[in-house]
Amino acid sequence: MQLDFAISPAELRALRHGAALVPGQVAVFRVEGPGALACLQGLLTCDLAAAGDNGLSYGALLTPKGMIVVDPWVLHEGERFTLVIDVAGREPAAQLLHRVLPPRLARVTELSDAWRALWLLGACAPERFARANGTTLPGAGRVIGLGPTGAGLAAGGSAGAPFHGLVVGPAEELKELLGQAEQAGLKRGEESLLAAARVLAGWPTLGREIDERTLPQEVRYDELGAVSYVKGCYTGQETVARVHFRGHVNRVLRGVRIAGGAALPERTLKSGDKDVGTVRTAIALDDHLLALAVVRRELEAGMPLRVGDRKVELIPLPVAPD
Repeated sequence: MQLDFAISPAELRALRHGAALVPGQVAVFRVEGPGALACLQGLLTCDLAAAGDNGLSYGALLTPKGMIVVDPWVLHEGERFTLVIDVAGREPAAQLLHRVLPPRLARVTELSDAWRALWLLGACAPERFARANGTTLPGAGRVIGLGPTGAGLAAGGSAGAPFHGLVVGPAEELKELLGQAEQAGLKRGEESLLAAARVLAGWPTLGREIDERTLPQEVRYDELGAVSYVKGCYTGQETVARVHFRGHVNRVLRGVRIAGGAALPERTLKSGDKDVGTVRTAIALDDHLLALAVVRRELEAGMPLRVGDRKVELIPLPVAPD
């Protein structure tokens, strides 16, 4: 998966204050049935019951040892749940869901080939989206049906999320919505814009910050509200709870500012001669890079760090506006 991206000053302004829309292919799974809520509660790190009906949640499906397999956004409608996952997680999600969920209680339908996503970025995006098609996006963390057939879904981005709105649905319906949105002034962006939004929000991406050895607390799941310590048992909970109540992780996700705007030829972060982390997603902004890095937890702001011959500064997440 690509790690280095570049955006222009105008694109950065759109992320901060304007409106942009990024279409994308995603893996989509629908889980429905009388036992769907209970079954998913036993798999996901987040608390779907607390989010409630018509709620949007973010969490992870874990291995029994507590490592992240995939990190879905979950859109809840009654006894039906729609899981939206980075396309890189399609196969592992399919294998896990079909293996674990009992069909009589929680039937799984994959929609990945037929459905697409639209990510609305920037503070003005919801208003312009509503102007384009007459549909007002729901409030933060809420979900509504969308489209002429009612098959599509729209969600308002939850607090701290890297997007202001998420629309998923049949590809043909979203193609029409995309055209209407562009006519209403929503700038169409590429993958680089969504990657930048995730870096600014301090939000991990499957295949970049999240790999097969990643624990939830290593990638800010506590700060993102993506893990519950009170809802009851789920796969991998023992490891997650033990880290939370009795110990700590050895590496954490941090923001870094790297001198120079050129792409990185190497990714190892060093303090003196010691390897202390790895730079993951990096966004080129004029004369420097903003990036997410997985680093030793003991690193502190102001420590002299470098990647190759370039100076590195630790910065707080989410990244404050300039």
